[in-house]
Order: sequence, then structure tokens, then C-alpha cells
Amino acid sequence: MRTDLNKEAPNVVTETQFKVLLQQGYQAEVVCKTPAFRKNAVWYGEWFIRAVTEDRSVEKLLVPGRRWNKQPEEIPLRIFKTANGLISFLEGFGFDQIHIPMQKGGRAVHCLPNGGKLSSSE
Repeated sequence: MRTDLNKEAPNVVTETQFKVLLQQGYQAEVVCKTPAFRKNAVWYGEWFIRAVTEDRSVEKLLVPGRRWNKQPEEIPLRIFKTANGLISFLEGFGFDQIHIPMQKGGRAVHCLPNGGKLSSSE
């Protein structure tokens, strides 16, 4: 029996792998971990990102490229603590419309323009 490693846990990717998946047609799903709140002119909260296939049969969590903890069984998520940081990150990957869920458990799926396919000039 052959096992599909793309569906095996822990299903995590670094930024470099995330970019490759987006170019292959994966979508970025932003998930709100804690409710957002505004302090002065900045929105704070906690969001994480998953790379998901269009049918959502495969999902991979975005993790930092470096390991910050020493526990081998713990894999930390890449957490965004401000809406500005999240917007800047997604815009850097080519997303031109960014939706941010503001309530815990909220989700927003983002698709790259042209389905993530690079144009001939890139």
C-alpha cells in the first residue's frame, strides 16, 4: 500500500516551500487564532496561514524557517500579531486583495492572480 506523503502529518511548510505551492495552484488560507482588536491605529490579534488545495483535501501549515524551540515533537506555527504584518507578508507573495478574518476561528481564502502561474516576463 502506497502512502501519499503530501497528506501525512505534520503537513508543514516554510516560506520557500509555501511560495512553490502557491505557484502550483495552492491557495493561502488565513485563520484567526485570537480576536482582533484595535489599539490606536494598529489592529492586533493572532493569525496563521495554511496552504490549501482548491478542494481543501490537502492543507499545510506555514512555520518559521528556523527552529526556535528545542522540543523535537513541537513545531511552532508562523504567527502574525498585527494586521499590517499579515498584509505585508501576503502582498510580498503577490496577493493583490487581502481579506483578514477578525474573529477567532474566522477564515479567509486567498488566490493569487492568474492562479499563481508566473508570467513569461518573470
